[in-house]
Amino acid sequence: MIEQDTIKLLRECDSGIKMGVSALDEVMDQVEDLHLRRQLTQCRAHHEALSHKAQCLLERYQDEGKDPPAMAKGMSWLKTNWKMAVDGSDHAIADLITDGCSQAAKTLVRYLHQYPAADQPSKALAAELVALEDELVKELRPYL
Repeated sequence: MIEQDTIKLLRECDSGIKMGVSALDEVMDQVEDLHLRRQLTQCRAHHEALSHKAQCLLERYQDEGKDPPAMAKGMSWLKTNWKMAVDGSDHAIADLITDGCSQAAKTLVRYLHQYPAADQPSKALAAELVALEDELVKELRPYL
């Protein structure tokens, strides 16, 4: 039970991290404010570091992780491109990213409850990712 919950939680973390990096990559070229660009770049770097942690933990269980669901990735791409076509401002970018961060944090907390037998390092990774998402939401509030 512990191993299965651990693997499932790690897969969801891996998928969420990949989704976050992809979302940041989609908007980064359109960011005009240098401070906002720096914040998003730092957040992307933190996601990459967490991705490395997730991969190391997954390797312990001989698992390759999980890509984001194609439907979720496609819907995110459509929403981002539609919103950026209508309003490509930093305000719109902050709005998109905060929505994504809030959804990611909510989903990860749900997975923490769904997989209570996961090992402590995996739970800590998920909690660190939730904290990262919450912190970015706070940092982006001035741009909303």
